[in-house]
Amino acid sequence: MRYLRAGSGPPLVLLHGLFGYSFSWRYTIPALAPYATVYAPDMLGAGFSDRPPNLDDSMRGTARRMLRFVEQVGVSSFDLLGTSHGGAVAMMAAAECLDASSNLRVRRMVLVAPVNPFSSQGQLLAPFAGSKLGANLFRFGAEHMKFLYPHWHARMYGNRSNIPADAFAGYLAQFAKPGLVDHGLSIVRTWTEDLRELKSILPKLASIPTLLIWGDKDPAVYVSSAKPLAKYFSHSTLVVLPGVGHLPYEECPQEFNRALIEYLARENFPD
Repeated sequence: MRYLRAGSGPPLVLLHGLFGYSFSWRYTIPALAPYATVYAPDMLGAGFSDRPPNLDDSMRGTARRMLRFVEQVGVSSFDLLGTSHGGAVAMMAAAECLDASSNLRVRRMVLVAPVNPFSSQGQLLAPFAGSKLGANLFRFGAEHMKFLYPHWHARMYGNRSNIPADAFAGYLAQFAKPGLVDHGLSIVRTWTEDLRELKSILPKLASIPTLLIWGDKDPAVYVSSAKPLAKYFSHSTLVVLPGVGHLPYEECPQEFNRALIEYLARENFPD
């Protein structure tokens, strides 16, 4: 598993979303490095990590791999930031840490437009992509309709004039390593069951201080799902960024980093 490490201070793990990788955090890591020891893994199957066959890509399976990574780098108590699918994985990982047998502790969470049971977007499309027919159509499109890649990518931003110049090429680079499309299809194959399980574990997370960050133009995980999700956390803060899409850490990195650093500084809970 490839990962980036920077900075010094309390450990903070960054989890990318579907078809993202540590590249997603290129504006976040330098801003956080003075305040935290930042770990940004490419989860197995994504980025430039290995793509082993028959990987358990369910949210719980991915969460457990992430926790094994945390143990391997020598961390026991940490803050956890996840975006999109990585946000759902973060919640699942936090629930795992609350188990009496776990030696790990999630101190705080930051969830950036996390996949959740209260957003209708994706609840039909993702399971279809995970079906045999949908997977074949997706593979065909990925192989023979590459001219659509820029369009799909641009849709993730609220204001296309704010798309970073390096963004498209950066995300496309990981496709040079075979198996990324199959990894994505493996994730959506268990989407419905994963969301059902995620909803069942949410009450366990009430005690974890949590910052929710959303763009109000998010086309992938609707901002309308933020408040229903926030109700499950006793100590939550919601920041909504106007005019911003699904990738606020790229589209408005200064505002995103400011909100993140202010929260981490204000909610400084001792171990």
